[in-house]
Amino acid sequence: IEVELLVKGHSELGEVAPEIKPSERRTAVAIADLEWREMEGDDCGFHYGDGTNEAQDNDFPTVERSRLQEMLSLLGLETYQMQKLSLQDSLQISFDSMKNWAPQVPKDLPWHFLRKLQALNAEARNTTMVLDMPPDARPAEKENQMEEMIYWDPAEDIAADDIYSFSELPTPDTPVNPLDLLCALLLSSDSFLQQEIVLKMSLCQFALPLVLPDSENHYHTFLLWALRAVVRTWWSQPPRGLGSLREDSVVLSRAPTFSFVRMDVSSNSKSQLLNAILSPGRRQWDCFWHRDLNLGTNPREIADGLVEISWFFPSGRDDLDVFPEPVAFLNLRGDIGSHWLQFKLLTEISSAVFILTDNISKKEYKLLYSMKESTTKYYFILSPYRGKRNTNLRFLNKLIPVLKIDHSHVLVKVSSTDSESFVRRIRGIVGSVVRSPCRRVSVEDMAHAARKLGLRIDEDCEECQKAKDRMERITRKIKDIDAYRRDELRLQGDPGRKAAQVEREFCQLQWAPDPPEKHRAELRRRFLELRMQQNGQEPTSGVQEFIAGISSPSPGERQYFLRWMEWGLARVGQPRLRQPPETLLTLRPKLSGASDLSESLWPEPLGVEHFLREMGQFYEAESCLVEAGRLPAGQRRFAHFPGLAVELLLLGLPLELVDGGTLSIPVRWVTGLLKELHIRLDRRSRLVVLSALGIPGTGKSMLLNTMFGLRFATGRICSPRGAFMQLITVAEGFSQDLGCDHILVIDSGGLISGALTSAGDRFELEASLATLLMGLSNVTVVSLAETRDIPPAILHAFLRLEKTGHMPNYQFVYQNFHDMPAPSPKPRERRQLLEPPSDLNRAAAQMEKQGGGFRTLAGLAFCDPERQHVWHVPGLWHGAPPMAAVSLGYSEAIFELKRCLLENIRNGLSNQNKNIQQLIELVRRL
Repeated sequence: IEVELLVKGHSELGEVAPEIKPSERRTAVAIADLEWREMEGDDCGFHYGDGTNEAQDNDFPTVERSRLQEMLSLLGLETYQMQKLSLQDSLQISFDSMKNWAPQVPKDLPWHFLRKLQALNAEARNTTMVLDMPPDARPAEKENQMEEMIYWDPAEDIAADDIYSFSELPTPDTPVNPLDLLCALLLSSDSFLQQEIVLKMSLCQFALPLVLPDSENHYHTFLLWALRAVVRTWWSQPPRGLGSLREDSVVLSRAPTFSFVRMDVSSNSKSQLLNAILSPGRRQWDCFWHRDLNLGTNPREIADGLVEISWFFPSGRDDLDVFPEPVAFLNLRGDIGSHWLQFKLLTEISSAVFILTDNISKKEYKLLYSMKESTTKYYFILSPYRGKRNTNLRFLNKLIPVLKIDHSHVLVKVSSTDSESFVRRIRGIVGSVVRSPCRRVSVEDMAHAARKLGLRIDEDCEECQKAKDRMERITRKIKDIDAYRRDELRLQGDPGRKAAQVEREFCQLQWAPDPPEKHRAELRRRFLELRMQQNGQEPTSGVQEFIAGISSPSPGERQYFLRWMEWGLARVGQPRLRQPPETLLTLRPKLSGASDLSESLWPEPLGVEHFLREMGQFYEAESCLVEAGRLPAGQRRFAHFPGLAVELLLLGLPLELVDGGTLSIPVRWVTGLLKELHIRLDRRSRLVVLSALGIPGTGKSMLLNTMFGLRFATGRICSPRGAFMQLITVAEGFSQDLGCDHILVIDSGGLISGALTSAGDRFELEASLATLLMGLSNVTVVSLAETRDIPPAILHAFLRLEKTGHMPNYQFVYQNFHDMPAPSPKPRERRQLLEPPSDLNRAAAQMEKQGGGFRTLAGLAFCDPERQHVWHVPGLWHGAPPMAAVSLGYSEAIFELKRCLLENIRNGLSNQNKNIQQLIELVRRL
């Protein structure tokens, strides 16, 4: 209302809001005065009764701005208002990474929240502080702290004429409301950290921020970009025909939307009601933070005006599915009278709006009367015993014809009302609206409506839009994946595959006892011919556009471009799966053997790695010709490609170490990347290499992402086949203690199928690649399903490495995929290491000529199952997907594993740490 008054002037004030209280009128007039003086060229100073004149940098009100600044100062985030907190900042390994610490002062809270959220810990929103510390450990009180702050709590029933009540801001001893912490952290983070926070919150099944209030700058932000990374899978059941699993971005899928808002004061909690509606069965999940949770009653200082969103997704089971299709629920924090812009947005995007209130006064009546043109359905949830019963009835009777509702749209809930039956009634109303023709909107549609109302959209920045346009120029050409690969990614076709095969034969020939020179010369000739054929090609238009995107001088634009490419390719580049439909609860990891990686069942999706792979092939071909003297070094055109790729690695993109197309390692490309990385890191080039091996579906990528906040591909039915590496920075203050400056993490991806094929070629290749990855590593995590033996290729690698004497520090991680509670420390996992090997493992041992001496894995010299080498990790999900959250047991077990790994690195149990030059030599040698 106040924003609208700015353009209407003083004369309309009485007409627009005749019921405004005197203090509200003074506020509105002050704003209007400020606006008119600014247009007249005044200095826009504020004139107080005492004659002082204070120039203001921003619009009124000063108090709200100070409240936000004080909150940021209290949380130690004021330094991140100009230079925002980045994703890389939040992922650094520090002293805190090795301990399960509790926050002691408010400045600890943002980092504690980020650490817990990175670990997918369901208790991340708990902002309780441990205050029993010595007094000298507490930070000094902030000087010049405002003694009196204007604060309005809409939940309080203030009888005074003035709307303002006075309260103190939280002190270092006062707990901070979790919603204030979330808002302050999001306002202090860049777009990519915001996106990561929202993605992790979605995995924890927390309600997600949709509209972020900012009273400091007088605009609110619609978080479209932050929500883009959230992808969900649910059971889609058409009216006719068979149902199937559907996976889509929450930003793009349309769903009926229901908003829950509070008008003035309500005895009933919106958030508790929403949690009950969303929770199947009797188990309630606290998706929306509410008053009965720890610190839920702490007053909100900056979070009023926040709009949160959550969804219900069906699983395909009648006993669990509250609604037959996805349904979105929105929750406005604060009173609609104080946040009219957000309320207006909700009325324009919702299928129905539920208004919770105890009182309907003349002021609230006029607010709702202004919505008479709206086509949205309205429902009232009243607690009349607290409010004014007769007054409510009088105004409701007036609103019924205006809002086109009837008495069935008015629900009464008092303390004696049965909660379960009331929730069933609300679900029935929602279900009735869903089944009837109703408005269905996506988050993108919501953003269009928000834009028209004047809200800021986080995606509308120039860098983001330029990157999106470039992505669309690439993806609009993709009509058929196979045709696009053949026409645009030419070097990965027959010449690339043949070159990889010839080079593999050539390398194997070097180890032969007496290789025939003629055969070697023939292989070399064929190899150079294939590389010359590749070098004769020019990068296609799509590849050139991609190179231009990652060559942008702006790091932000490069990051935007990479994210847009990932999502754009995911929508147009997914191959069709030939598999029977399955319900979500029967969709289990495919652990059945060789068929897991067969070409027919598991076609590889088109991704960013294919464009980088094409750049790597150009670099490989050119480097080969320069080495052979077929091309002068001065005529190189692609020597800068490794530098471009390393920039992406430093921005957090996983780079391919083993080519998933040919299952080979492009040695020149990888060494070029490592040389460039050595230059960029300068003196901070001490590395520890940590690898995770396992067959697809054993949760190794999710384990790494949860442990370190990484971005390896997970949760996709079709995932990249290659092995990928990602770099983690160790904080400078901790690098000396840990003994390294960075940790290079390698995920084996889909390289290892877990089968010993009859032909033996595929197994030999997998065993060689497993040997390579383990040989490069200081630490190796072997991820296993509960009921499976160690994959033969990995066992083969252990046997080979035992001969060389190089053995990384290893950890076996058994993961529970059947959602069964399993108390830890049970010796049965250790017994699995002691039991006789299966036929496949016995065959693998025989290939290494160890059939006679090898009895069990524990019989190997390096294996001591009584030591802390074997871990049991509980099931990932608490509940039934897709409405399940990550279980607390999983999060805590992964944290303990991380602590153990870092402790081993710190104590030097991970063999000798490497610098990048040594790693380059090791890659060549292996």
